[in-house]
Amino acid sequence: MGAGHAHKLYRRAHSPVHALPPHAKLAAVFAFVVVVVATPREAMWAFGLYAVLLGVVAAWARVPAGFLLKRLLIEIPFVAFAVLMPFVVPGEQTTVLGVQLSVPGLWGAWNVLAKGTLGVAASVLLAATTELRALLLGLQRLGLPSLLVQIASFMIRYGDVITDEMRRMSIARRSRGFEARGVRHWGVLAKTAGALFIRSYERGERVHLAMVSRGYTGSMPVIDEVAASRAEWTRAAALPGAALLICLLGWTL
Repeated sequence: MGAGHAHKLYRRAHSPVHALPPHAKLAAVFAFVVVVVATPREAMWAFGLYAVLLGVVAAWARVPAGFLLKRLLIEIPFVAFAVLMPFVVPGEQTTVLGVQLSVPGLWGAWNVLAKGTLGVAASVLLAATTELRALLLGLQRLGLPSLLVQIASFMIRYGDVITDEMRRMSIARRSRGFEARGVRHWGVLAKTAGALFIRSYERGERVHLAMVSRGYTGSMPVIDEVAASRAEWTRAAALPGAALLICLLGWTL
């Protein structure tokens, strides 16, 4: 199965984390996120330990802190939502720096920020140590329907092609003196979008016919499927296993 395009989140390196099979890493990250979500929000110390665990994994994977922090900016919309919660959630009020804030809102904001940040950080580490093509193979190995894997594979493969087509059409418009400046130009942009859709559809038809002519019957061949050994599963389970112990302590203390 194809889709060998590199992505900006991936950081090429030789580390024990990079070497783990993709389906083992996917299962480990999923289990870690489930444990983080299940942790009571009052156990603030537990979330600090989760962050330490991710820091250890990042060091093991040779992912710099700056690389990780820069890509955590993707959660800014969630941060904005969390900041509003102390002001809009009803309930008991408290004063912080002279501002009246909702106690349930503060707990809710902390819950969203802590668990959301840890989940995003774990996902970024997964993406930084696993190529897109390997992620798709891992999802298929874990039982995701083959059709969904193929759709995602083609979306990744031809996303750059469609983007490049849009760029060429934009250059063609500008070379003829066109520049969108208001509502009166929306018609031209709508026609451009329609032309792009037709070109994409026709390209899809040609690609499908080419695949059928080469023996495609509804499933893509998997050339380099990798099975995880017991030792590799054990290494992958170290992160969610340690997180589970912390979670259990958080519920008992």
